[in-house]
Amino acid sequence: MTSTTVRRRASGALVGALAAALVLTGCGGQQQRTPDEAGATGDAGDCVAPAQQLTIATGNSTGVYYVLGGAIADLLSSETDLRVTAAETGASVQNIEQLVAGHYDIAFSLADTAADAVEGTGSFSESQPVQALGRIHTNSTQVIVRSDSGITSIADMAGKTVSTGSPKSGTEVIANRLLESAGLDPETDVSAQRLDLASSVDGLRNGNIQAIFWSGGLPTPNITELFTTDAGSVEFIDITPQLEGMQEFSAVYEEGTIPAETYGLDEDVPTIIVPNMLLVRDDLDDATACAIASTVWGNVDRLEQVHSAAGEFDPATAVKTDPVPLSPGAERAFEELGGN
Repeated sequence: MTSTTVRRRASGALVGALAAALVLTGCGGQQQRTPDEAGATGDAGDCVAPAQQLTIATGNSTGVYYVLGGAIADLLSSETDLRVTAAETGASVQNIEQLVAGHYDIAFSLADTAADAVEGTGSFSESQPVQALGRIHTNSTQVIVRSDSGITSIADMAGKTVSTGSPKSGTEVIANRLLESAGLDPETDVSAQRLDLASSVDGLRNGNIQAIFWSGGLPTPNITELFTTDAGSVEFIDITPQLEGMQEFSAVYEEGTIPAETYGLDEDVPTIIVPNMLLVRDDLDDATACAIASTVWGNVDRLEQVHSAAGEFDPATAVKTDPVPLSPGAERAFEELGGN
């Protein structure tokens, strides 16, 4: 089966349409399926989604989740009988909470937060009823400091004002774990500001914040702008000395690199990376899950035109979601796409 199995009509100038879609989907809100739509079921054998309205929980409006979420919403709306919108959110933890509550139908999440959700650990007091549609791109942990801050390591943040990311975001989870792995208490040893990325960058630029944490795909537009306009006053730090401590929290953390060319740096930056996933509730019918996975992973080239991070979407790696269970419908789609 190819993505044409689930196509309703060919999309014309997709890239142009996506630009408009991002504006519209950013304020899409938390829309729910109507009773008729919610009750619709599809034949998983056909891998065709019944007509219904779905919403995608993304992340900060300046991050990769938001860009890709809008692109996926437009793609699904043009290629299937689904009507899909995407909305800006605080990201991973909030996304999962509101996915489970029924406010959203699909959610972006970091793999560490998703693992916490199914295992009932970290930010979750009990196991959450979620499944993965698939593993997507990788997030790089990007820790940036003012050059005059005297910070060269996570431990040096003691007594400093730092932004740990939006409340209930995957960035905040990672930031707190990094601080703890360096022997710091996020609540008492630093002055933690729980800011979204745009506010974090502004605070770093004007000197109100000495360091910021961000977990996102490469490149992230706000950080590109920061290193374009303020390259002489800010710098990345190497956080890989904390990797062993981070792996005590979750096995999903790995060592990675921010290539120098990403932000016009003098050299590559070693960092800690973590995969991302698209999540759904475990009661999503298999036909819809199959149709979504088939359409998204069957049109990676089109998504990559919107953001290069989509180039990592691969049926062969999409199935690697352990310990988060893979949706049976998505699993069937990847088998048909040659990824399992």
